[in-house]
Amino acid sequence: MPLPTLTIPSMRRLVLAAQGLLQPPAAPAAKSDVLAAIRRMGALQIDTIHVVARSPYLSLWSRLGDYNPAWLDQLLAEGALFEYWAHAACFLPIEDYPYYRRRMFENGQKSWFRTSDETVARVLEHVRQNGAVRSSDFETPKEGPGGWWSWKEEKHALEHLHTTGELMIARRHNFQRIYDLRERILPSWDDTRTPSWDETVRFLTLKAVSALGVARPAWVADYFRLPKLRVLKELKDLVQEGLLLPVAVEGWEEAALVHPDRAAQLEQAAAGELEATYTTFLSPFDALIWHRQRQLETFNFDFTLECYLPAAKRVYGYYLLAILHNGELVGRLDAKAYRKEKVFEVKALYLEDGAPANEELACSLSAALRACAAWHRTPEVNVLKCQPESFLPLLNHALKA
Repeated sequence: MPLPTLTIPSMRRLVLAAQGLLQPPAAPAAKSDVLAAIRRMGALQIDTIHVVARSPYLSLWSRLGDYNPAWLDQLLAEGALFEYWAHAACFLPIEDYPYYRRRMFENGQKSWFRTSDETVARVLEHVRQNGAVRSSDFETPKEGPGGWWSWKEEKHALEHLHTTGELMIARRHNFQRIYDLRERILPSWDDTRTPSWDETVRFLTLKAVSALGVARPAWVADYFRLPKLRVLKELKDLVQEGLLLPVAVEGWEEAALVHPDRAAQLEQAAAGELEATYTTFLSPFDALIWHRQRQLETFNFDFTLECYLPAAKRVYGYYLLAILHNGELVGRLDAKAYRKEKVFEVKALYLEDGAPANEELACSLSAALRACAAWHRTPEVNVLKCQPESFLPLLNHALKA
């Protein structure tokens, strides 16, 4: 039986549909939509850079539009989410906790935060006796003149205990982690319910393919940072068992994979019935683009995070957002939200070669910029530079309209 065949545009639309980025939000966001979006992605990556909104909040805005960022914090504090290592440090749906508990056992053997056993035991006992803590609770005044200093060993101990699962993140305050005992956060949890490693790999492999929409086998392991060879074997087994659907994509030599939950969307994509109508901006840590090779092979978009490079080596800017427009990644922008001044500044906006630098794109981008700025509570939008230069007057005209 021949495989379903997708063109490159239809493949991209199925990927965007799986990630919740195909079309604008159908209705104003509710708190439940935040949880639904994280469940759809499987993981919401955490990063602390905040020249614009921190990445987890921005990734939700990209999918939901105007929403209350406090909802994410509330869902964590209420226990609908938990934090752990997935693709990186991530917010995760609490129903997936059993599988990450297995990863905690595995990670306990190789925790990169390990410090002395005495310090770990002392910190754990402190939490047990005194309740939830922040790392800053282990700061103490210097003897003699000077300010405050941090006991680095205690921070390492907290992170080690979180990695091994003895501590969980109870909530965040001003984005600082607050740690507490697992048994206080999940009092009903019983370690005898922990799935095996084989069950965990299978569960997360299926979840990754579902979140990816269309997946080349080589992409899957990275989504939740699973062992590559183990995942490739699992994918073959899942296809043989009918638990994953192979599909052909024009120009790709090997078959791609689709989760059966996406079967209806697959049919729509193959028939050309998925329409991409959304313009928005993506954090560099967004699940759609966090794997650089995947974004290159999917969207022909070469996107590198430059904030960790010395300024002299940056090509585009410090903190770049990708521009999604009607199913294509058409450019990037270097933005900063000046919250006190209520200004959203685009230091530079770069369109890809071949992107339609026309009035239609200018209108779509201006609407997205105004929406993003309004959500940041920085309603004044200033665009300083565009490439090509001829696009700047078009964009400024649309912003003023």
